[in-house]
Amino acid sequence: MTDRHHLLVYGETFAAVGDGGDISGVRGVGSPDGLFVRDARHLSRWQLTVDGAVPEALSPVADGDTARCVLVPRGGRNEPPAYTLFREQAVGDGSFIESLRVTSNRPVPTTVRLAITADADFTDQFELRSDHRTYAKTGATRSRQVLDHGVEFTYRRGEWRSVTTVTADPAPDGVEETGTGARRLVWTLDLEPHGTTELTLRVMARPHGDKRALRVPRSPAALNRQLLSLEGEFVEGVAFPTGWPELAAACARGLADLASLQVQATGPDGEDLRVPAAGAPWFLTLLGRDALLTSLFALPYRPRLAAATLPALAATQATQGGDDDAVRRPGKIVHEVRHGELAHFGQVPYGRYYGSVDATPLFLVLLGAYVEQTGDPALARRLEPHARAAIGWMLDHGGLTSRGYLVYRADQGGLANQNWKDSPGAICSADGTRPGGPVMAAGAQGYAYDALRRTAWLARTVWQDETYAALLEQAAGDLRDRFQRDFWMPEHSFPALALDGRGRQVDALASDAGHLLWSGLLDKEYGEQVGRRLLEPDFFSGWGVRTLASGQPAYHPLSYHRGSVWPHDNALITLGLARYGLHDEARTVAHALVDAATATGHRLPEVLAGYGRDTHPEPVPYPHACVRESRSAAAPLALLTAVGGA
Repeated sequence: MTDRHHLLVYGETFAAVGDGGDISGVRGVGSPDGLFVRDARHLSRWQLTVDGAVPEALSPVADGDTARCVLVPRGGRNEPPAYTLFREQAVGDGSFIESLRVTSNRPVPTTVRLAITADADFTDQFELRSDHRTYAKTGATRSRQVLDHGVEFTYRRGEWRSVTTVTADPAPDGVEETGTGARRLVWTLDLEPHGTTELTLRVMARPHGDKRALRVPRSPAALNRQLLSLEGEFVEGVAFPTGWPELAAACARGLADLASLQVQATGPDGEDLRVPAAGAPWFLTLLGRDALLTSLFALPYRPRLAAATLPALAATQATQGGDDDAVRRPGKIVHEVRHGELAHFGQVPYGRYYGSVDATPLFLVLLGAYVEQTGDPALARRLEPHARAAIGWMLDHGGLTSRGYLVYRADQGGLANQNWKDSPGAICSADGTRPGGPVMAAGAQGYAYDALRRTAWLARTVWQDETYAALLEQAAGDLRDRFQRDFWMPEHSFPALALDGRGRQVDALASDAGHLLWSGLLDKEYGEQVGRRLLEPDFFSGWGVRTLASGQPAYHPLSYHRGSVWPHDNALITLGLARYGLHDEARTVAHALVDAATATGHRLPEVLAGYGRDTHPEPVPYPHACVRESRSAAAPLALLTAVGGA
C-alpha cells in the first residue's frame, strides 16, 4: 500500500482508507483505496465533510485492526477549532462500520452540518492494477435508491448483480445527489455547550451469488471484539519460545494475521471450509501454492489449516483439459481462484487458473506431511484418488516422464513464469537473459522429488499398495540422479536456476537452491556447499537471503524476484539448512528475519528490498509488497520449527 493508505482486513473483505479515514476512489501510483469484497470495490468513495469543508487529521489513522483518527476543522493558532471529531472504523465479513463522535469545544450552543459522500463503482480489482488494461462491459448499469436510513447502490450486468447498502443511525436528514453518481448523506447537528453527539454508519456489501444472511455488528468496537476473539483462538495453545521474545512476538503476530486472512472455500463433498488467503490487498483469495506453503509452515502448530487447504484444493483439482486451455490438465492443482465479475465472464483467465508448475507437487508434500505430523491417515484415505491424479499429472502432462523434469511454458494471457518466482523476468541467466521456450525451474524439481517420496510412503503405509510405492521411489531416485547431473554448475559449486527448452543451464545464482535443501534433493556434500554459499555477503543481506546474489548483472535490490528478500523464501531456506545439519547458518538466517520483523512491528511483509544491513540499518520496504501475506505470516512458525528458541 502507499503511505496514505491503511489496511483493515477480515476474511474476503478489506478496506483501504486514508489518514483521515476517507476513501477517495482516485487511482494513484500505488494500490487504490476503497472497500473490497470478493475482488470487487463495493465502496469507491467515502468522504467526510463538516460545514462544507474537509477536516484535517489531528491524529491520523495508525496501523491496527481498527482505524481510529481525530479530526478538526482547518484553522489557525488564534482560532481554536470549534469542535473535534473522533472517527473509528472497522471491517467485518462483507461489512464496514464507522462511528463518528462530534464534540463541541465551545461554551455556547453550536450547530454543525455533517455529510458523508458515498459511492460504489463495483470495479473489478483487475481493472485497478497498474497495467492499465480496459475491459468491455456491455449492458452494465448502476442504480441508486434512497432508503429511510440511507442509500443502496446496485450494479447489474446480465445475470451478474452486486449491491452495497449504506445505513445510518440516526437516519440522515437528507440524501442529496452530487451530479457524479455519488450520494451525500447529510445531518444538521445541534450541540449543547461542550456537548457530544454520535453517529453510526453501516455498510453491507452483497457480492454476486452471496446469499448468506449476514448482519453488520453494532459498532467498530463490536467488530474488533470479534476479530480479537478469532485472533486469540489462533494464538491460544502455541508454545512460544520464552528465551527469544522477539521470535515469540513474530509468531503471535503471524498467527493473528492468519486468523484475519481466512477465506471461504468448498470441499469435495460441498462442505464449507476456511482456508488461508494469499494476501491483501491484491490476493485476498485462494492461491494454491501460497495456501500450501502457509499450511506447511503452520502444520506443527495449527494442523487445521492443512486439514482445510487439502480438501479445498482437491475440490478444485482439474479433471479435464482442452486445446483452448493449455495449462489446465487432469490432476493438476489450481493456482488461483477468483470470484469477480471479469473472471465470471471469462475476461481474465483466473476464475480457476492452473498456471502453476509447483502447486501440484506441494499438494502431495502437504498431504504426506499432514499424516506424518498428526498420525491420522483418514484424510490421505479420503484424498487418495486426488493424490494419484496429481502424481499422474506430474508423470504425464507435467513432463517428468517425457522430459525428466517438471516443465512449464509461458501462458499467453496468463503467467509467463509458473514457479514461485512468477514475474516476467524472474527466471533469467546471470546477465539477465530470459530463456525461451519450455522452462524447467530448479525449485519445482525439489518439490517433485519430495512429493514422490512422501506419496510412496502413503502408498505403502496407508493405501497398502507396495507396487505403486516402489514405482514412485524409483522415479524419485532417478530424478535426483538426473538433477545433480544436469543442474549442477561445477564452476560455481551451485545448481542452476533452471534449464531451458534445450536443456541448457540458466546460470543465475538464486535463492531457489535453498528450496532444494528443504526438499532434500541434493546429496549431503552438495547440500552443505549450497547452504554455506547462501550465507556469503552477495546472497545474505543481513535481513535474509536475496532472491538473486548481488554482483550479477541481473541483480536489482528493488526487483520483485531478482534481488529482493522474501520471508517465506528464507523460511524454506532455514528449514533446509537445519535439514542438512547447518544449524549455525539456520540460526543466522532466522535471527535476521526476526530482526526484520521486530523493526516492522513484528509483522513480516511479503517482500523486502535487497539492500544490505551494513549500509542500511533498518530494513528497506519493497514499494509494492502485500502488507499482510499468509506465507510471511506463517514464516516465523517455520523458523521456530527449524531452530527452536535459539
